[in-house]
Amino acid sequence: MVVSTTSTQSEPRVVLSARGLRRDFGGFTAVKNVDLDVYDASVHALIGPNGAGKTTVFNLLTKFLQPSSGTITLMGTDITRTPPDKVARMGLVRSFQISAVFPHLTVLDNLRVALQRPNHLSTQFWRPVSALDRLNDRAEQLLAKVGLSKERDSFAADLSYGRKRVLEIATTLALDPKVLLLDEPMAGMGQEDVSVVSAIIRDVARDRAVLMVEHNLSVVANICQQVTVLQRGEILAEGDYATVSADPRVRRAYMGTEDG
Repeated sequence: MVVSTTSTQSEPRVVLSARGLRRDFGGFTAVKNVDLDVYDASVHALIGPNGAGKTTVFNLLTKFLQPSSGTITLMGTDITRTPPDKVARMGLVRSFQISAVFPHLTVLDNLRVALQRPNHLSTQFWRPVSALDRLNDRAEQLLAKVGLSKERDSFAADLSYGRKRVLEIATTLALDPKVLLLDEPMAGMGQEDVSVVSAIIRDVARDRAVLMVEHNLSVVANICQQVTVLQRGEILAEGDYATVSADPRVRRAYMGTEDG
């Protein structure tokens, strides 16, 4: 009898992909020939020195900028010419370097606002406020997921900076993204908050893809399965953290600098 040795384990699924991505600003090329694959249920870091093109790549992927050339696909669908609002509704959601929460609303109400669009309530302004009560259970679930249940009735303005960033992650999760893009989620945080947010991101990536720009290399080493290093708008190296951190080109370009 012949026993098959073929593995039954499924191959990782690419959910966000770019090929030949380029962006020109006049005579300056900010991003050049970038190929990128982001896999489901994983954390992928985009790192590099200041001015390497990381934020420009983010803006291209989320369609805040239009590529000069190249293609972008989300879940197998070409989104190269798709407007950013539609891309977000398709499941590609991003956060920004600056926390974007409503400071004078409670933590719970921030979540209720975020949940209005996926529950088709964002344009139904004639409905009473009580109509939002049906969002409470899901909002409470999200608060529990990110560890904000105790602060549910606090105003967002009263949260520490780190907790505001946690709330922002919760509001992006309210949109049920397939791919979550985080722009420097650890920026300005103390070590305690960094540890909390790292654990949240690791948990979030159990059932969706996370792509993040991050300067904290300890975080990248601890939670990221894949790392892409950019330099002058081009990919310098790719692989897991051990691979890219051992690359002499990466050490020269990035690892020896203080702030990337």
